[in-house]
Amino acid sequence: MGSARSLRRLGTPNDGGPGPSAPREAVCGVPGKRAVAPAYFENVRRVAIALSLLVAGVAEQAGAEVIDMPSQPTPDPDRGNFWRDMLWPHKDEVDMILVKVRQLMQNTDMGLYADYDPTGTERVRFFRSAYGPLKHARKLAPDNLEVLRLLGHVADEQGKTREAIEALQAAIDIAGPDKVGADVTGRLGVIYLRLGKLDDAIRYLRTAQGPIVPGQPLTAHVLVHLANALSARGQMSEAIDVLANAVPDNLQYYANEIALVSFALAVQYDRDEQRGAAFDILDHMQTTLQGQIASIGLPALATMRFAPAEDRHYYYGLLYEAAGHLTEARAEFALYAAAGKLPYRRRALEHVTGIDALRKNPPPDSLLSPATYAPRLRRRPMPTP
Repeated sequence: MGSARSLRRLGTPNDGGPGPSAPREAVCGVPGKRAVAPAYFENVRRVAIALSLLVAGVAEQAGAEVIDMPSQPTPDPDRGNFWRDMLWPHKDEVDMILVKVRQLMQNTDMGLYADYDPTGTERVRFFRSAYGPLKHARKLAPDNLEVLRLLGHVADEQGKTREAIEALQAAIDIAGPDKVGADVTGRLGVIYLRLGKLDDAIRYLRTAQGPIVPGQPLTAHVLVHLANALSARGQMSEAIDVLANAVPDNLQYYANEIALVSFALAVQYDRDEQRGAAFDILDHMQTTLQGQIASIGLPALATMRFAPAEDRHYYYGLLYEAAGHLTEARAEFALYAAAGKLPYRRRALEHVTGIDALRKNPPPDSLLSPATYAPRLRRRPMPTP
């Protein structure tokens, strides 16, 4: 009865609504079915609008404030790292040690290019301070390749050769010689070269061989050491090819790494009695660098650890000779010749003889001639009493 009365209020036969006398078929068109007239929906819509306006007015009168929904919290990056915590429980501590050690390594490399540490005392102190944390980091993460690489580097710089070989070899066993990186295989090859194991040295240096990368001195060191190892085994032509193929043609600028490889190529030509080829390289470097071959070559050679160590005197002697510092060049070649039975002792003595002859009878237009080089003394008049 209540629903029928509501329908009578909402619609009448006069306004098209379903009145009491309206048949069912006339309302919905289906026999036996009762339908609602469109006027009913219109009345419901009007009632809903009125209620919404009433609620809005009441809220405005009450001074209610609209509260924004809170933002979603940012996800925690460490949440859900169960397996990481299980496999690497000390990852944060190891990462902090690696960051500090890398900063120390940068300071040691800067000391090689500057003059504030000529004796290398600060460099040794930096490596000594990095050795202990790296040993602790290896105990925490024995399979971390970065820890093994840095530990091998620091141990090698401190003269702990066995420990350096063990750390570098462990890194190679974990990742393989082709994926461990040139830092590991190259340094291990250099260590074997210093120990006199030429076959092992050449094998690892060949694995680390690659293009010269400016800002990465080890890429140049690997090529120079590989050439020295090949020349020590009597393969001078292959040693020259290693360096010649790495130097670009028509260079307009010499970075430290490219200058080192180019100068090492000149040294190999000089040792192989190809004096014309060595002179062409040194002349091109002197011209391109505008007479600053010594200022570029000395910092590049300072980063090298020669094997054998006596090669340092030969490299420095040829550099001083190319720069025109004949006194220093003669001293370096004399030290190389006096070091013992070295393979290029005879060639070093030839340099000493040539420098002595040039200083004794310099050309007329040379800077060594007395007319242009000897200082002129002016006699002051005797003071009158």
